[in-house]
Amino acid sequence: MHTSATHYETHLGPVYAWMLGDLDAAFARSSAEIADLPLPKASGVAVDLGAGLGLHSVPLALRGFEVIAIDNCRVLLDELLRRRGDLKVTTHNADLLDFRALLKGQPQVIVCMGDTLTHLPELAAAETLLAEVAAILPHHGVFAATFRDYAGRTLQGEQRFIPVRADEERILTCFLEYGEEHVVVHDLLHEKQRDGRWRQSISSYPKIRLAPEWVAAKLSGLGFAVKRDITAGGMTRIVATKA
Repeated sequence: MHTSATHYETHLGPVYAWMLGDLDAAFARSSAEIADLPLPKASGVAVDLGAGLGLHSVPLALRGFEVIAIDNCRVLLDELLRRRGDLKVTTHNADLLDFRALLKGQPQVIVCMGDTLTHLPELAAAETLLAEVAAILPHHGVFAATFRDYAGRTLQGEQRFIPVRADEERILTCFLEYGEEHVVVHDLLHEKQRDGRWRQSISSYPKIRLAPEWVAAKLSGLGFAVKRDITAGGMTRIVATKA
């Protein structure tokens, strides 16, 4: 079984843009997510943890923020660099837990969207990340995260097989295997070769079973006013403002 970093670098990263399907629609959804946040009126520095190919970094930059985009997948960051144009987006291929060492000033906004929090290796790492966020954000600073609630619901039987996307050239299917603290994600990728035959590749990595109420309670204890709801895509959304 791989770490999430190795899984994305060698398996999922190269097909991630394809997996999203209509990229214009994906960026529009992400732009709407950013527009829905209680962002400071004056632009400043924003940090995008788990930036990927820039679904949230680009909208933040378009709103006037100087964006620090951090991800441990070089393949996705290269895609972000091709998409940023003249926007103020700086990329770092690094571990999310090291984000404070990459900052030159104090950010006003930190986002960790798209199920990134569950990619951390263990619950203690999530707790450390939230503490680091609380330590660096100023009064009225905003932290926003979206992630899947693998703790509140355990899929059973055939429900664990999830079709992700398929076309004439590729088929991506996900299989979930639940443990006490983690859910192991098996990504099964079939790709059609030039000779017409199909090649199967499989990679697996763990996600932490992160309870939304646990995240909300930790942030409240760190001095944030917290709002929690569910996105249209079924993810938990937590928006926390430094009180």
